[in-house]
Amino acid sequence: MEPDKTAPQRKIPATRIFICFLLIVATLAVYWPVIHCDFLNYDDPDYFMSNAHVLTGLTPDNAVWAFTTGHAANWHPLTWLSLMLDAELFGKGSVGPHLTNLLLHAADTVLLFLLFRRLTAATWRSALVAALFALHPLHVESVAWVTERKDVLSAFFGLLSLWAYVRFIEEFKIQSSRFKVYYAFSLLFFALGLMSKPVLVTLPFVMLLLDWWPLGRVTGDQPSPRFGTAGRWRVTGVASLVTEKMPFFVLSAASCVATFVVQQKGGAVAALTRYSLSERTENAFVSYARYLGKTLWPTALTSPYPHPGHWPFWLVLFAVTLFAGLCVVAVRWGQKFPFIPVGWFWFVGMLVPVIGLVQVGNQAMADRYTYLPLIGVFVVLVWGMGELCWRWRVPKKPVIFLGTIVLAACALQTRNQLGYWRNNETFFRHALAVTKNNYLACVNLGTWLSKRGQIAEAMDLFRRALRMNPDDSDVLYNLGNAYAKLGDWDNAIADYRRALQITPDQADILDNLGFALTAKQQFAEAITNFDAALKLNPDSASAHNNLATALFIQHRFDEAEQHYREALRLTPDSPQIYANLGDTLVRLGRMAEAVECYRAALRLKPDDARIKAKLQAQGAAANLKSPAN
Repeated sequence: MEPDKTAPQRKIPATRIFICFLLIVATLAVYWPVIHCDFLNYDDPDYFMSNAHVLTGLTPDNAVWAFTTGHAANWHPLTWLSLMLDAELFGKGSVGPHLTNLLLHAADTVLLFLLFRRLTAATWRSALVAALFALHPLHVESVAWVTERKDVLSAFFGLLSLWAYVRFIEEFKIQSSRFKVYYAFSLLFFALGLMSKPVLVTLPFVMLLLDWWPLGRVTGDQPSPRFGTAGRWRVTGVASLVTEKMPFFVLSAASCVATFVVQQKGGAVAALTRYSLSERTENAFVSYARYLGKTLWPTALTSPYPHPGHWPFWLVLFAVTLFAGLCVVAVRWGQKFPFIPVGWFWFVGMLVPVIGLVQVGNQAMADRYTYLPLIGVFVVLVWGMGELCWRWRVPKKPVIFLGTIVLAACALQTRNQLGYWRNNETFFRHALAVTKNNYLACVNLGTWLSKRGQIAEAMDLFRRALRMNPDDSDVLYNLGNAYAKLGDWDNAIADYRRALQITPDQADILDNLGFALTAKQQFAEAITNFDAALKLNPDSASAHNNLATALFIQHRFDEAEQHYREALRLTPDSPQIYANLGDTLVRLGRMAEAVECYRAALRLKPDDARIKAKLQAQGAAANLKSPAN
């Protein structure tokens, strides 16, 4: 395929607008079912559905929290702010956050097209790279999972940073005074991207790759037709290019330190005793090979992919050989086909923070990690095929037909993959079907089934997970919850205590242990556990409500009132907490306030017979048919 010819100036904007329109329409059409997906009980509670700061929307206090918290073992304030904005605009349902993820993915697609069109002047190659980015099934996880707002948001700012960097080069080339403005914008967008997800720390290295091709800023390079070959804007050495980007490297270093500290405090960084350096190195090479395989043949996609510990020797040898061989090919063919090393090392470099050398979590790899790195592979594939077609003089029609078939196949597989993200059951049953020893899928599916009352199957899944990982506190916690639902308080308490021996500072486990102890009328120990839970998580509405209930049973009504009110502040739409507060106010003799609490509960749950009975008991039966607004 011959590189794009320069079209008349008046036609270029119209062509680009049309391509942008097609990219947006295709992205929205393929991904539209995502807005009907539910939340997952896999990190979504932390990020949205049970996060009081997020659910109460954009407020000054919540904004301060976003910039100061290490919640969910990450520091990404802009991600928190964007989710708060969703709650502010769309409420607490799943439609709003999913729609925002989709719109950001569409925006990322358009930005990618405009970036490479500006870099290379190759309109249709740039459009094909953007289309592959939009429709490839490996990107479903980043779009369909509300928790991965950080992926699509950080990519948005990262691509804007690269676009501003290219504008900086253009202005610098002609010695315009505006080059400083674009440099500042590039640095600002980079900082915003890091505050969305620190995975962008390798973006300065991507800039160095672009300096070689297509910008051609090193002596002897072959720049794209857009940037020409003459002018004092060209730099003669890599050292000057690195110095030019020193502020970017400083931001990257600061982000790395902050991320490591926050993730280590949050318990997300796996200890060396769990995965040795050799195991992590093996997995890194195997993951590179697996990512390439799933790029070319995107089947059996899911999350999470369990970490096996050791990989078979033959697989490690194959992965290392493949990796080294592709590096040699990229270097040897670099002078003749500069897009090959740029694309390959874009892919390799952008995966470094998440390749597992510093193990975060228990997964061996994740589809979401490829969101930006795959751009490098797409560049190699598209420009490589273009060069072959141009050199072999392949007619345009077969090329267009082949490209259409590839994009259609990607779109169909992406739509199919979206179906697995519909709800917890479809998602985790698929994960169990396509992976082995996936204890996280067992735990999350069991949790979902337990909430739906399917206790027996849920407990089977929890026991299956314990066989895989006997010292997992989350599994013990969920098994305890299942026993609690059956009213088997002794076994529930035993599993909660075993979980706390493994991870003693877990607010949810302490809260539920306190609840089980309350059911056993062991109030003093229950209150101790509730207090400990609230020290760890002062914003736990459940712990406040449960502590208040234990205090109420002990006739400590003044203290109970305080904690019920705090629980209502955190979850103002809970009819049960309003009713509980009403009961407390009755015991305190404040009947008028109690009636208002019962009425508020009825507004939230109009058909609750017990609340109606309580309101009637306070002599307010006349108001039942039309509760006060």
